[in-house]
Amino acid sequence: MKKYIIIILCVYPVLQGLYSCNKSFLDEKLYSNYAPDKMTDSLGVDAAAIGLYYQMGLFFSKSDRQGWPSVWNAGTDIAWVPPTQKEGIEVPYYDYTQLISTDAAATFTWNWAYQMINNANNIIATVESATSPIVTAGGKTAFNAEARFFRAYAYNMLAALFGKAPIVTEPLTKPKTDFVRASLDEVNALIENDLKFAITNLPTIDNVKSNSKGKLYGRANKAMAQQLLAEAYLRMGKNDLAEAQAQAVISSGKFSLVTSRYGVRTSMPGDAFSDMFVFGNMRYGQGNKEAIWVLEQENVSTVAGGYSGAPQQRRNWGAAYYQINDMTICDSLGGRGIGRMRLTDWVVYGLYDANDMRNSENNIRHRFYYNTVGKPNYGQQVPYAGGDTVFKIAPHTTKWYQYDPNDAFGFAMVKDWIIMRLGETYLLLAEAQFKQGKINEAAITLNTLRARSNATPITGAQVTLDFILDERARELLAEENRRMTLMRTKTLVTRTLKYNTQTINPVVGLTSKHLLLPVPQAEIDLNKDAKLEQNDLY
Repeated sequence: MKKYIIIILCVYPVLQGLYSCNKSFLDEKLYSNYAPDKMTDSLGVDAAAIGLYYQMGLFFSKSDRQGWPSVWNAGTDIAWVPPTQKEGIEVPYYDYTQLISTDAAATFTWNWAYQMINNANNIIATVESATSPIVTAGGKTAFNAEARFFRAYAYNMLAALFGKAPIVTEPLTKPKTDFVRASLDEVNALIENDLKFAITNLPTIDNVKSNSKGKLYGRANKAMAQQLLAEAYLRMGKNDLAEAQAQAVISSGKFSLVTSRYGVRTSMPGDAFSDMFVFGNMRYGQGNKEAIWVLEQENVSTVAGGYSGAPQQRRNWGAAYYQINDMTICDSLGGRGIGRMRLTDWVVYGLYDANDMRNSENNIRHRFYYNTVGKPNYGQQVPYAGGDTVFKIAPHTTKWYQYDPNDAFGFAMVKDWIIMRLGETYLLLAEAQFKQGKINEAAITLNTLRARSNATPITGAQVTLDFILDERARELLAEENRRMTLMRTKTLVTRTLKYNTQTINPVVGLTSKHLLLPVPQAEIDLNKDAKLEQNDLY
């Protein structure tokens, strides 16, 4: 026993010397970060810029909470949650009595946005202050514009969802506990200035960065900034400026509505609208001339870092048809869904004209057929009966269809995200025109979009904000962040109560306070040296 005591006593001073005398032992050496002093050449800055796209992916492909896509769509006018299929994170977004300041989705969103902002600030600080020629002057401006676009994107999301927000324009290198929320006017001014800089200095989509494999169309381009600024201007009430930005995208000559079939599945059932959502067709360089911004994803088995999560969109939006006897998981039904969301009856039965392509069987599946070879009922229509219609064979969007024969269970998916496309540009333009009283011009704009889908033309007398939001649902179902759109237009309460009326797992407790999300309580508690205000009634 004494030997062990002696050994311990002899060794301890050595360890003590390591910790107390040689302080360099504690020096932290970061081999991978986005801090300005680590971006020592153009490759380092470019890697940091690529990291902004990875950060974007973290929002869209969040999968540790599988109900994440439902947070942004269920409990609005377009979707509800079958009670047996709920995951949990989405529950406060239809049972609004449970939406409190410790809410997981609001907390993640706030933190995600500020991580994006800090990453962008690191790049901006590097290229604006670098004295050594680590990047050419033109390169500095291009990286600055790219970073400012993403900073504006994050602040625009904060403004729409939370209202006032702390403004941070310098990289944070140490803990800060005295944040205060800037006025919405100040936040809006930052967004406007960043996007104006981005518009001036980003390339057009046909002049984006390229590598040995060709154009990297997924990198930031001028139209992305113009479209985001149009949306931000609408939120700010600057409708004439919003009209100008949307019109600039449409008139640029770089984009056009998809009106005929193209791409990898033209020999299979489909139509011009559905072709845009087939993996292999979704990118600008793949023939989708409507695509303004596509977050390009690759299978992690073939591309390292292909995506940042295990996207749950297919599982949330798709029906759980495989739970019906004699039904087999297959490509034509989009792989394995689990029906975490169900379209409202308003969407299924009341939203579309009879001939609207966007409601075709190629785009919203209404009918199912037994597909297990060798069964007596093979090829016969599956009857709608009882509870099966809630999530097993419920009508659903096909936009997130994706099937991997090597992964029939399909926890994740390999599919791009169309974040901005020309169809939405027309909708932003029509909204801007309507809000200026230009109802006939707005009708012409909407009819351009409706003509692509064989929908009945409308007159100026039919144009209202509600009609434009209806048209957004028809066009952008399961693409847009529906909750954010309704919060931006201050219509979340009225439209949800009007159209989300089913008695199964109904919307409850929705009031005007939910036009903003709660500021995360953890942020308020940690901010010990200043008051970080909470939104009213939370």
